[in-house]
Amino acid sequence: MSEQVKRSPGRPKKVVAEAKPEVKTSTPKKTKTIQRKKKARTHRIYEIKKGGGVVYMLPSKGITIYDEEKGRVREMRYCENEPSIWVDEQSENALRRPVMFRDGRLLVPKERPNLMEFLDKHPQNLANGGNVFGLVDNEINAEKELEKEFAVTEAISMVRDTEIGDLLPVALFFNINVDRPTSEIRFDLLKEAKSNPARFIEAFDNPMVRARSVVKQAADYQIINLKDDGCYWFDSNRLIVAVPAGHTALEVMTRFCMTEKGAAVFATLEESLEKLS
Repeated sequence: MSEQVKRSPGRPKKVVAEAKPEVKTSTPKKTKTIQRKKKARTHRIYEIKKGGGVVYMLPSKGITIYDEEKGRVREMRYCENEPSIWVDEQSENALRRPVMFRDGRLLVPKERPNLMEFLDKHPQNLANGGNVFGLVDNEINAEKELEKEFAVTEAISMVRDTEIGDLLPVALFFNINVDRPTSEIRFDLLKEAKSNPARFIEAFDNPMVRARSVVKQAADYQIINLKDDGCYWFDSNRLIVAVPAGHTALEVMTRFCMTEKGAAVFATLEESLEKLS
């Protein structure tokens, strides 16, 4: 019999596992979660929308609102040295401070976040359904002002660059006397362009402007006769369209020319004016 070799007792040989690359597990940095950069708080301006005067004191006593976070009605008040606006979180020695608008406005610096929160949650704020004051959105206001400035510039360019013949219908639409030198007509149009640029620009594409101009010139050249009770052909005194009480012949005739029934009359007026030009 072959002699079996017995293993000497003892610990089994330690098997060294294949070294795995060390994975560094670092604790998440608090700066990324807690100290994450927030949108920089800026100054805010609140403006009175109704009432006001030189000085307006906003009611700040006994104001209760529903707190979404707590799920209950809570009382709030503004105390300058208290970090919270909620009465139940303020100290016993908290001193209420008046919130006053001067000349209809209140500038709140970014260093007073408690006042901002108080105003943002106040029931008289427009954002909360109130009707007394609201936040002035400087970004939106700047955008509106920019659009207005562009519109004014465009309207002025139209007065300057458009031929006088194309400006006359617009001038008549704004009841500007066209029996004057061109410079005076353009000057009056310039005032209209600056006062309401949007309406002025729209007038160039409004078919009613052209129709009103044709009717007005036809009356001036005695092609038609505009009377209180109706519009008539000047040579035959035949009625074109009756004028209802409370309306002017010019406006009724203009609207009539824009209808299918009045299209033929409008074409006749244009042809007659072309022959006179």
